[in-house]
Amino acid sequence: MINETETEISTLGEFGLIEHITKGIELKNESSVKGIGDDCAVLDYKNKETLVTTDLLLEGIHFDLTYTPLKHLGYKAAVVNFSDVYAMNGTPKQLTVSIGVSKRFTVEHIEQLYAGIRLACENYGVDLVGGDTSASVTGLIISVTCIGEGDKDKIVYRNGAKDTDLICVSGDLGSAYMGLQLLERERSVSRDSSDDFHPAFEGREYILERQLKPEARQDIIESLAKAGVKPTAMMDVSDGLSSELMHICKQSNTGCRIYEERIPIDYQTAVMAEEFNMNLVTAALNGGEDYELVFTVPLTDHEKVAAMKDAKIIGRITKPELGYYMETRDGAEMELKAQGWQAQW
Repeated sequence: MINETETEISTLGEFGLIEHITKGIELKNESSVKGIGDDCAVLDYKNKETLVTTDLLLEGIHFDLTYTPLKHLGYKAAVVNFSDVYAMNGTPKQLTVSIGVSKRFTVEHIEQLYAGIRLACENYGVDLVGGDTSASVTGLIISVTCIGEGDKDKIVYRNGAKDTDLICVSGDLGSAYMGLQLLERERSVSRDSSDDFHPAFEGREYILERQLKPEARQDIIESLAKAGVKPTAMMDVSDGLSSELMHICKQSNTGCRIYEERIPIDYQTAVMAEEFNMNLVTAALNGGEDYELVFTVPLTDHEKVAAMKDAKIIGRITKPELGYYMETRDGAEMELKAQGWQAQW
């Protein structure tokens, strides 16, 4: 129910809402010729390649507003698209955002959502150049498209991994998934508790931030360039390390071997997994939404990658007939399985 201090969207109308949420937007990138205010945005990349990625986020499927602040949601919706562009070894430059909103949302709600989107754009140097708004009968719908640029000879695809290449990953894995488990548990507990319920979030801020407000690994792309390393294949970890590695291997016609003891896992993630009585490695392999980068490099770049901050070598690419396996701490072999969205259907 809308309270007296909030403004119904109908008081502004579609065009008034668009004008309200886009007020003050300034273009910063040279490739952004024309942004919001015309039938199309106009972009000019001159001699660069153009990279385009799109994400669709549906309330109840991809996010739960019970525990997701709208500003965080806006930030995350933008950042996960930036992450796709960085995974191609490119640079995100422009963003378009389209939303469908039901009657329960107010102007103030949309302001919060766009505050997060605009903050993400500001932090990563991306121009918000367009989008659309519509009424919805199914809650909140967000569609985000990011346009980026890259040098033709520097773009990295999924299909370039070669036998003996090193498999590397940035940051740590499984923390976003454990943050989601914590949020789901506390939501469930709150439904059965009194009005003075206080969620048990103290000391778990890191895994919560990893779920609610992830960051794209622009720093890793910059470190690779500085070290003079061009990955042979790369993806961002959105569906889980296992799924992403299998995508790389299938498109590159290779196998892979990773090592359990080398998979980077944060202490808070480990503590949370123990509390939930969950297999820690499974969370790291299949949890998803980490938005770290998994990439392969030639064996000759071993020293360069080993010297990089916040990147770790976790295995190697093998011949295709050797399959996709992880070697456990006790020396056993475990076949990697893909998760992805099938688990929700």
